[in-house]
Amino acid sequence: MSEETVPQQGGTGQPKGLLQQMEELMAALNADLSALDADLQAAGDGGRGADEEGSAG
Repeated sequence: MSEETVPQQGGTGQPKGLLQQMEELMAALNADLSALDADLQAAGDGGRGADEEGSAG
């Protein structure tokens, strides 16, 4: 897994609020989890296509 650095404060000189920091971290975590989910879905696609929940019936 690649390590990414959390961006430091911008050039405004004002520290970010805790809520903004948490939102940015959650967004980054969500993106990482989405990428991991896509990788796992691609790895598990071998012959499991007929077992989808979204099939009409």
